[in-house]
Amino acid sequence: MSYQAPRGTQDIYGEDVLNWRSVEEKIYKLCNLYGYEEIRTPIFEDTKVFKRENDSSDMVNKEMYTFTMGRDSFTLRPEGTAGVIRSFVQNKFYGSLEMPAKLFYMGPMFRHERPQKGRFRQFHQFGIENIGIKNPLADAEVIALGYNLLKQVGIKQLSVLINTLGDEESRNKYKDDLRKHFEKGIDELCPDCKRRLEQNPLRILDCKVDFDKEVVKSAPLIDDSLNKESKDYFDKVLKALESLNIPYVIENRLVRGLDYYTDTVFEVVSTHPESGSQSTVFGGGRYDNLVSYFKGPELSGVGFAVGLERLLLFAQLEGIKLHKENELDVYVISLGDVKDKPLKIGQICRDAGYSCEVNMVERSIKSQFKSVDRRNSKVVIIIGEDEVNNNVVNIKDIKTQNQVTVNDVDIIKQLEEFIGRR
Repeated sequence: MSYQAPRGTQDIYGEDVLNWRSVEEKIYKLCNLYGYEEIRTPIFEDTKVFKRENDSSDMVNKEMYTFTMGRDSFTLRPEGTAGVIRSFVQNKFYGSLEMPAKLFYMGPMFRHERPQKGRFRQFHQFGIENIGIKNPLADAEVIALGYNLLKQVGIKQLSVLINTLGDEESRNKYKDDLRKHFEKGIDELCPDCKRRLEQNPLRILDCKVDFDKEVVKSAPLIDDSLNKESKDYFDKVLKALESLNIPYVIENRLVRGLDYYTDTVFEVVSTHPESGSQSTVFGGGRYDNLVSYFKGPELSGVGFAVGLERLLLFAQLEGIKLHKENELDVYVISLGDVKDKPLKIGQICRDAGYSCEVNMVERSIKSQFKSVDRRNSKVVIIIGEDEVNNNVVNIKDIKTQNQVTVNDVDIIKQLEEFIGRR
């Protein structure tokens, strides 16, 4: 029997790890520029954190990994927002942080979906939550942060899709209009959409089964249901995006996959011809009632989540090199009976901040120099029996081929001359 990673998961190693690290470093830097602080929530939560009252989303009804311990039911987090808001209320951030609270998270999520290109059962998300105020400028700034991340990564083939679901009054009117429309063609709907008709008919617009049927194509648009306040709010979001030179496309059937969104919803999708059906890079929107659901105050929030696997996939499709070559500062070569001196020299280098590899295998100097080349080492320190007896080492600059012999106490001084100070 051979052991393999579970279906829908993957090992990340080698060059892929360097790509991940490059993106993660960009995320931390960008969040710092925008004033977002990191929050780390548990990987599993009480199931009720995600399975809220009459939720119609596929994520809740089909895709969650839920398990029980005694009388308690827990769920591996399928998305990040709910856990962040639970923590926001539980820890009373609304009383200790200046509003809006600006938080970001990054880590693994879990959904039992059919694995395919760009979609895994264990996947990773970076997300931000701007909690505490309702302002069109906040919506635009949140979109701008995600858009700027993609620009920094180098992704160019993308499109910003945006829509509004309106406030509660507008949304309820639209739901009524949709119910009346879909009831006439209920026989055309899939079993899931028949359930959604009562729970939340907005979800029918997002159905991957019925999307191409005439009953869905001919569904009314939300524009006729929006009140003046909702229209004005959305107009201000669009004008703010224009002021930031962020191009957008109004997609009036965009509803997103979770039930808690209100007003602004958006997705940024790859337009690369090979992006396929999993083209969304990141998406999100505003939520007015999530904080109060968790027994917190009446505070609005807005946020998004980026699938890191998707982001890396689209970067690869566009031929973007995300990381620099992994160069080594020092490689210590040994010849003959040198006892433990190479190990000591290696530690001296590391203590001074130089990355260092020490040869520990009895082999020819030619073979050791091949390792120097493979590791892209900038400097080689050569130690033989004579060097041990005389308390010296030979240091060679690979680029210039300049080689000098120095006392052990002068090693760091010579490295600073060849490489620079660390």
